[in-house]
Amino acid sequence: MDTTNRSIVMLGCFDTKGEDFSYLLNCLKAQNQRIITINTGIMETAVDFPIDVDQIAVAAASGDTLESIRQSNDRGRAVELMGKGAAVILADLVLKNQITAVIGMGGGGGTYIILEAMQAVPLGIPKFCLSTVVAKDLSRQIGVKDITLMSSVVDVAGINRISRLLIRQAAAAITAMAETKVDVAADVKKSIAISMFGNTTKCVDKCTELLREKGYEVMAFHATGVGGATMEALIRERVFDAVLDITTTELADELCGGILSAGPERLTAASEIGIPQIVVPGCLDMVNFAQMDTLPKEYKTRKLYSWAPDVTLMRTDNKENQILGKQLSEKLKRSNAAVEILIPLKGISQIDSIGEIFYDPVADDALFGSIKENAKGHLPVVEMDVHINDEAFAKKLVERLLKIMQ
Repeated sequence: MDTTNRSIVMLGCFDTKGEDFSYLLNCLKAQNQRIITINTGIMETAVDFPIDVDQIAVAAASGDTLESIRQSNDRGRAVELMGKGAAVILADLVLKNQITAVIGMGGGGGTYIILEAMQAVPLGIPKFCLSTVVAKDLSRQIGVKDITLMSSVVDVAGINRISRLLIRQAAAAITAMAETKVDVAADVKKSIAISMFGNTTKCVDKCTELLREKGYEVMAFHATGVGGATMEALIRERVFDAVLDITTTELADELCGGILSAGPERLTAASEIGIPQIVVPGCLDMVNFAQMDTLPKEYKTRKLYSWAPDVTLMRTDNKENQILGKQLSEKLKRSNAAVEILIPLKGISQIDSIGEIFYDPVADDALFGSIKENAKGHLPVVEMDVHINDEAFAKKLVERLLKIMQ
């Protein structure tokens, strides 16, 4: 990839961290990097390096003004708006193909601004944050982005023996990441996203094997909430050519308040982008909770199974399955590309089969009936008298996917 006329973006609060960013800038220049500087601080700024995008421009990009943000005297609002504005600036730089990587440093507020801004940067463009709050749970701020965090150990509050070392290492790291060439296999036909769970692993493994034999690249996403959300985000970034959504269990967690919800946008990206997809109601027989004693009171008398010491599964009932079937079909109706639903009539998870704890044909029938009723006249539904983990089902999934991809 030619990076001759592109730059590493250095962003952060230059008003309070000027000395630190000046040192970082010099470290990046020592690595022969071109730099774009973005100031997200709101106070008067005096630094010894040029600022390419000043705080006035960042504030304006948020839809507000720097003066208004200052006069509000509301730190939380300032952090939120400057993060939002920086994201708009970065999105524009990405669109213009002007950046190779992004690096920032900060404390609590600065880290929030940096991570918020990095949400606008797609997969593959390196994102690095040197932060004082790495030990905190930053999962919500990071979201589904490929962001690298590094602890600053000491506060970002002036150069000293420790900060000097770590900032130099951060500069070296982002430089190496920016200069890494992408290894794209020349023999890969197309890329396919596939969703999986422990309860559908056998099916997913077989599908992956069959697709790879035919020269396709397969990327699996663990349906743990973050996994499904990441898959949806990458679909929107047009990373894939098709989707084999075998494990849609996150819809059940969203409906029932489980811990693995991927949010209301799950199962919408492929339809919106317009790429072919095969969808299975895999593991919609279960909702995921943590330890048994964490279950909501209203679920204590339901059919439960301890999958692991920290994972409790709850069997979905007839009413929930009717809702889930409708949701699945309604989401897929919006697609302007080829889509099919495949239903394995003998069970939709490893523990939903004859003799297993979640085997409940009546509940499954409620789900399948709802899918067919709501898909009728809009979507093709293929039923097979097999279990989801039977080899015959995996073969059919691959066969149907390849057909609609043509």
